[in-house]
Formats: sequence, structure tokens, C-alpha cells
Amino acid sequence: MKWHLRYDTRRVDCPCCGVVVEHVPWADVGSWFTRPFEDQVGYLAQRSDKTTVRKLMRIAWTTVGEIIQRVVQRHQRGDLLDGFTHIGVDELSYRRHHEYVTVVVDHKAQRIVWAKKGKNAATLVAFFDELGPERVAKLEAVTIDMSAAYIKAVTAAAPNAQLIFDRFHVQRLVHDALDQVRRAEVREDPTPATRKALKGTRWPLLRRAWNLKDLEICKLAALPRINRRLFRAYLLKESLAAILDRKQVHVARRKLDEWIRWAFRAQLAPFRRVAATLRDHKEGILAYISSRLEWSHRGTQRQGSHYHSAVLRFA
Repeated sequence: MKWHLRYDTRRVDCPCCGVVVEHVPWADVGSWFTRPFEDQVGYLAQRSDKTTVRKLMRIAWTTVGEIIQRVVQRHQRGDLLDGFTHIGVDELSYRRHHEYVTVVVDHKAQRIVWAKKGKNAATLVAFFDELGPERVAKLEAVTIDMSAAYIKAVTAAAPNAQLIFDRFHVQRLVHDALDQVRRAEVREDPTPATRKALKGTRWPLLRRAWNLKDLEICKLAALPRINRRLFRAYLLKESLAAILDRKQVHVARRKLDEWIRWAFRAQLAPFRRVAATLRDHKEGILAYISSRLEWSHRGTQRQGSHYHSAVLRFA
């Protein structure tokens, strides 16, 4: 059933402002849609992509973004840059050809508070400039990846804030190293039977033990016999994950030192590079053990891509 609402809005010719139109209680100024309709679009945008929302609500793709901006502005309470002490910083790829946006989240409120195009030190410095010296001084902890640009910007602007290196990025280093070892072994092994046995091991190697299926468990069980170097790389990956799972910082420190020494002795070049990186950033990694703060790469990215796209302040 369709309902058609007709209303003639009154227009006033103001000598100062020009022609202005009467405000109506069911829609925002300049909008062609009612507020309940726009709220529905905003709700759907939190849980789906803009193309799906466009098809479902029968509006233009660009209109979805315009509605989201109005919904966020209408429901947003106060200044997003007020009142937080623990923040997370990361970059998101928002378009092809490596175009990035730096996103800052409030860990306690679990929401995006700031974003801007770029992923260098100057981008993050712009956030601290907008935040102001008084609010920067209140920052207690900042979670980031091991990007030299981000580290430089945070240490210069907020020297008293604790640097915490995000677990996702720490584990991604060893995942990339493991995959490099796997590809090298498949490429260099002269035995066709061994290469065939290693085929299809990429995802079982990267998954945690509780996520493995029966066939994947069988593949990994045969790994010590098929390729000891790749099995050693797999054990290094699993051992680091176990260290990051620990709750006692002093135990994690000892175990991390042991892991770094093991990685240097393992005769695996990708893991030697990872060991050198973790050795140089050890305190920030251990800070994660004590704080358990990390950037939410699933929920926050989804939130940032759709409903809160109006918060992204592109320069």
C-alpha cells in the first residue's frame, strides 16, 4: 500500500537571507525524504553495502551517502573528539590502486572518531592538530601498527601516551613470513611428489588449530615428514600466537625473547626479518599483553565503510 502526503510549504522572501522555505517536522531542510525513511536507510547501511541499500530502498547510489551524512549529523551527540583516552590508529583501503584513509577509533566507546585521506605521518599529525594540546595530553594509550610514519607522529605529538602494537599486525608479519617460506619450498623442491603434497597447504598453515577441518589436520600431520623447514615455520607461527595469548607480561617477555632467538637460529630468512622487527618493537608488543587493546578489523571496518562514512573528513 502506498501513501501519498501532499503539503504546500510556505516560502518567505527575506531581505537578508533571500527566499527561505518553511521547516516541516517530518524531514530535514533540503531533504526529499522523511526522517523515518532516512533512519531506515542509515540502519541498513550499518549492515549492508550501499549498492544493496540502493536497490532495496530504490534510491540513487549517491543519495545513500547523502542520507547517511544527514542521519549521522542528526543523531551525533557532542564533539566526537572529546572525552577519549585510549585510541586506535590504522589505515583502510577505500578504493583500488592503493588509496588509503587513516582512521582513528575510540577504544572505550568503540566508534570511529576521525578519518582522513592518506596514511603517512602528516595525516596523523593533522589529527593531533585538530585534537589540540589539551586533549592530546589526556591520551593514555595509542594502538598502531609498526609503521615508522605512525610511530614518529605519535611519539612527537603524544610522548606520554603508551604505544601499543596491534596484535593483528604482529601476527600478520609471521603469517606473511610463513607464506613466503611455503612458496619458496614449493618452488625450489625438486621432487614432484613433494610439491604435490604441499599443494593446498596455504590456508591450513595460516589457520589456528581449532579452525582446522579433518582433511587439513591430516595435511599438517604429514608436514614433518614431507618438509621440515615448512613445519618449523608453522611451529614458529603457532608459538608466537601462543605468546600473544598469555596474560602475564613477565612470562610473555621471557617467551618472546626465546622466540626471537629461535627465529634467528631457524635458518629461515623471512623469519629472521620478523625477529629483527619484533626485537626492535618488543615493548609495544608486550604492552598489548597487559592492555589487550587492539583495533577491531572486522566490526570497525564495516562500521567505517557504511553508516559512519559521513564522519570521514576527507581533505
